[in-house]
Amino acid sequence: MASSNPDHFWGYRRSDGRVGIRNHVLILPTITCATQAAKRITDLVRGTVTFIHQHGCAQLGADYEQTFRTYVGMGANPNVYGVVVLGLGCETHQARSVAEEIAKIGKPVEVVSIQDHGGTLMAIAQGAKIAAQMVQDASAQLREPCPMSELIVGTECGGSDACSGLSANPAVGYVSDRIVDLGGTAIIAETTELIGAEHLLAERAVNDQVAKRVYEVINAMENRAIKMGVDIRKGNPSPGNIKGGLSTLEEKSLGAASKAGSRPLQELVNYAETPTRKGLVWMDTPGQDIEQLTGMVAGGAQIVLFTSGRGTPTGSPIAPVIKISTNTRLYETMRDNVDLNAGTIIEGLESIEQVGERIMQEIYQVASGKMTKAEILGQDDFGIWRIGSTF
Repeated sequence: MASSNPDHFWGYRRSDGRVGIRNHVLILPTITCATQAAKRITDLVRGTVTFIHQHGCAQLGADYEQTFRTYVGMGANPNVYGVVVLGLGCETHQARSVAEEIAKIGKPVEVVSIQDHGGTLMAIAQGAKIAAQMVQDASAQLREPCPMSELIVGTECGGSDACSGLSANPAVGYVSDRIVDLGGTAIIAETTELIGAEHLLAERAVNDQVAKRVYEVINAMENRAIKMGVDIRKGNPSPGNIKGGLSTLEEKSLGAASKAGSRPLQELVNYAETPTRKGLVWMDTPGQDIEQLTGMVAGGAQIVLFTSGRGTPTGSPIAPVIKISTNTRLYETMRDNVDLNAGTIIEGLESIEQVGERIMQEIYQVASGKMTKAEILGQDDFGIWRIGSTF
């Protein structure tokens, strides 16, 4: 089904003009108390997705706003056809408020409350009834040719090794440049894993304001660690990173930064915010894989490229995640999880550009309907970056 034209893929055009590459009906629980009921609805209605989380109540200020923004962003993502917002009724993050914000873009949205509908069983029944009709409506929408400029591609690395900065990450950087040159958007995230390489991105900022913002978010991330009594520059590489051959945060960051390619940095957005400009964009996220993945998807990324030297099953409930191994041994031992192998660069069998073109072809195919390994295995990870304590 993939388009033979490298400038186009087959996607779903939404009412707000954006394009989805999946056609999900999302059961969106706004409070942890509603997540199990949401899961039961997805068990009943094929074509629906949801996620388990621990958020939605006893959050204040900026922490409340960030969780709210993430909920809305997940529902508004163009990979989602329609949303059933499922709440308890008494929580801080009210289901109706989330639904009203999502509805502003013209997407089908309905609200179900466990308390208002007489308990869990009645809420599940009502939610399943609404979801079933939405799925049928969604199934009537056909894919159509869409330009690559409609894509927002998230980039991520997790379980890095000594090969990451030599193979898969530079290949993703090549792809980032290709996406930008085609008029699309590439997101670089993982602020924690850009510490020590921030000057390289600041030098590419389109103006002084963006360059200044680069240093602000880096300093803020370091200060969070300092408040916990930790110098993050001395302690960031995980046991897996160290075993894979990385010794310092700077070494890790230089490899991670290569995913950003070479194009100008257009803007720096907050966690789960939608980019306002095309091109290369930095989203301020933590290095924690699930939280950064969730932030990029909530910010509108329809597809994510995830490189790894150690291996990870990570996926998203609504966006396909393409796994790329940095070495051939990982690809051979975790074929159930890994989609593409960039270890051929290390072996001298392919160039960075050749692997980059293979990744581009995979993007065309996945954007047009091909399922990734994470999707096939039902890997629907979700986690929100918390700012403050629970009250």
